[in-house]
Amino acid sequence: MQFTTRPTLSGTFGMVSSTHWLASQSAMAVLEDGGNAYDAAVAGAFVLHVVEPHLNGPAGEVPILLAPAGGEVRVLCGQGVAPAGATIEHYRGLGLDLVPGTGPLAAAVPGAFDAWMLLLRDHGTKSLADVLKYAIGYAEDGHACVENVGATVETVRELFETEWTTSADVYLPDGKSPRPGELFRNPALAATWQRLLAEVAGAGDREAQIEAAREVWRSGFIAEALVRQAGRPTMDTSGERHTGTLTAADLASWSASYEAPATYEWNGWTLCKAGPWSQGPVFLQQLALLPPELPAYGSAEYVHLLIEGCKLAMADREAWYGDADAVPLDDLLSAEYNAARRRLIDGKASYELRPGSPGGRAPRLCEHARVVAPAEPGFDPMGAGEPTVARLTADGGTRGDTCHLDVVDRWGNMIAATPSGGWLQSNPVVPELGFPLGTRLQMTWLEPGLPNSLAPGRRPRTTLTPSIALRDGVPVLAFGTPGGDQQDQWQLHFFLAVATRAKARGGLDLQGAIDAPNWHNDSFPGSFYPRGMRPGSVTVESRMDGAVVEELRRRGHDVTVGDAWSEGRLCAVARDPEAGILSAAANPRGMQGYAVGR
Repeated sequence: MQFTTRPTLSGTFGMVSSTHWLASQSAMAVLEDGGNAYDAAVAGAFVLHVVEPHLNGPAGEVPILLAPAGGEVRVLCGQGVAPAGATIEHYRGLGLDLVPGTGPLAAAVPGAFDAWMLLLRDHGTKSLADVLKYAIGYAEDGHACVENVGATVETVRELFETEWTTSADVYLPDGKSPRPGELFRNPALAATWQRLLAEVAGAGDREAQIEAAREVWRSGFIAEALVRQAGRPTMDTSGERHTGTLTAADLASWSASYEAPATYEWNGWTLCKAGPWSQGPVFLQQLALLPPELPAYGSAEYVHLLIEGCKLAMADREAWYGDADAVPLDDLLSAEYNAARRRLIDGKASYELRPGSPGGRAPRLCEHARVVAPAEPGFDPMGAGEPTVARLTADGGTRGDTCHLDVVDRWGNMIAATPSGGWLQSNPVVPELGFPLGTRLQMTWLEPGLPNSLAPGRRPRTTLTPSIALRDGVPVLAFGTPGGDQQDQWQLHFFLAVATRAKARGGLDLQGAIDAPNWHNDSFPGSFYPRGMRPGSVTVESRMDGAVVEELRRRGHDVTVGDAWSEGRLCAVARDPEAGILSAAANPRGMQGYAVGR
């Protein structure tokens, strides 16, 4: 019997896994109150805005994968687009080579709120007041912060005190950052949701009230406050003060939308992801690159294979993925293409960025990647992009992390969502609202003609990538993790651990797969400002077998040994339709993710 940090939970009523116990338990409370998985997910998501403000916010973004009982898997896109004024010419005219990592210039149209409203309207059963009451309670009455909230605030204390003073008002009351064991409140955020509920109370039935809330967000008091904030000169990572491009027309004209998932069949499983406007197909491409027979799980050969396959898939991401018209996804996932790509993997670590030519097309990389951009000074391989809670970088910028939430209910409805953006360290708090704008436009390139070039009306290519897996055509597993560029690296190892070690009937070893030593590499341009990379790098947990580490080094990998529990923050729920058993597990890393259920 394998030792795990916690048991894989099992039951028949409902299961929730998220990156914070208060969100998990709030979602479970909704299930206990008769709500379904979608009601529960919305309630949990708004609690995550309150209890993990350094990791996500209402003006951030969220891709959602949902599998209604007896229905088709769908993607609900909560990734907003670039505003009409967000042109390459405008940013270049400001003397910028990259979109700043903070400030209103980096703000896309906020997408998270509308996506959650659309989910609640179309698939939920509860009222808006029913699902918001948990978040309002924690914002108004307070909650005991996890340590990293205060630690994040401390990294930006000087910025808050000298420039982003509206953020200091919320996160440095009386000059003190939030501390573990003390209640932290955000009365402005509570007041925002209370005013929203008051304004929509007379709109009619449940669906009419949700529609009215969407309109308040797009054109009411919330929209007005967001636009005012975007117009305020704000210090950003460029070292200058800039105003943003977001306008009332941008907010009024955008809404979340549904689309079909990108899928890949592998050994009787069907993996579902968001399309190439996200990082999601990288996961599918890594599966396509695997040989028919895998090396022994956890061996040096196994880890080497997954690392090198990831490099090839990420190189293709750089050359081909984005919210462009003609991403050749069918070719990128084809057996013929990946068989040819697989032959590039040999016994040695590659230090090259090697995109392929799907369908004979010539790849095009941005200039930043063509010159093999080095890591920024002080680069921390265990803290690149989103994988760790915010840190201070050499350029004075900060990085946020992300959240994740999975739910399965007794009727068989399933959802996986990865909320992110709108971090407390991304933009100043909007004083009238209690939360900031996001910064997702930093993922676009200021070079025309690329799939991920900055362009008005186009979604920035997000790293957010929740997953749903089907077995023999039936949804059985929902999972995901925070971690920016590392999300689909950690998820692949988790999925393979589950799929290759699954019991014949029920009892998927979710917790064992989450707890297993993990790793990531940074051999490609990062998605976050200042877009650094480390060719040949691999960062592993110190729990990895020392003989495996030495063999990886012998093969030429530049291995960094990190902390024992530092790679990944996975969440997962599962359903065995034959046995009628639901299960769940959550990541022990970070000491805040929890699964609940019965």
